[in-house]
Amino acid sequence: MAKGRELKARIKSTENTRKITRTLEMVSTSKMKRAQDRVQAARPYANALSDVISSLYTAELAEQFPLLRQPAKPRRAAVILINSNRGLAGAFNSNLIKEARAQLQRLRAQGIETEVHISGRKAIGYFRYLGEPLAVARTDISDRPTSDDAASLVDSLMQRFIDGSLDAVYVVYAQFKSALSCPPTTTQVLPVIPPKRTGAAPDYLLFPSAEQILTELLPSYVRNTMYRTLVETAAAEHIARRTAMKNATDNAGEILNTLRRTYNRARQAQITQEIAEIVGGAAALE
Repeated sequence: MAKGRELKARIKSTENTRKITRTLEMVSTSKMKRAQDRVQAARPYANALSDVISSLYTAELAEQFPLLRQPAKPRRAAVILINSNRGLAGAFNSNLIKEARAQLQRLRAQGIETEVHISGRKAIGYFRYLGEPLAVARTDISDRPTSDDAASLVDSLMQRFIDGSLDAVYVVYAQFKSALSCPPTTTQVLPVIPPKRTGAAPDYLLFPSAEQILTELLPSYVRNTMYRTLVETAAAEHIARRTAMKNATDNAGEILNTLRRTYNRARQAQITQEIAEIVGGAAALE
């Protein structure tokens, strides 16, 4: 009955694995809902900022603000990759890493020097394995990011852009479109590209002036863009982990059914053999 004992051990191991994956699925489902709420809560403020900046923007004003400076020939760019500290999320981390590598290749093909900034243990380990030098490697940002986290990532880069030592900043993140669609995406954070104006421009009463308003709003707009990439990536991570754990739970269930059928057949064959041996022995005694 060595085979039967082996099958029972595999059944027990698979049952334990299914309990773990089901628990992780339930945890991710709970976190996913809260993460989606944070994404939705961040959008009205971001939309309001976009509307104001697009309404105030003029070519004359753009020349006064370094954050709107469009370099004629970019020489150095920073790429920020928002990744996860944990695995068990299917292809979530690898897809983001692939997108970041593609963006780095595009920039380097144009002769632009690049530097890599990463938030997330999985991507840090991958790029270090490749021997890629990292300007920033952070693992302290959780799956509940704050506006302070966003500011800590982008403020120093914003100052370097103003000083002229950086010509562009890109962020690679998981764009949250819906629970079924969170593709890896690259967006340009600096220089600020004013959102396109839709419809007639509203008639604002500006106080103290458009220049002073933009002086305050442009840094807030950059930080808010960074914050949105963090919360959208966090929501996408929980969605990916929930899907991966659900698939793992379903697969474990199918494996259990197969193992149990195999065990029952082996047990029945063993019982049949034992009965045959008993009947044969009894016949021999007669």
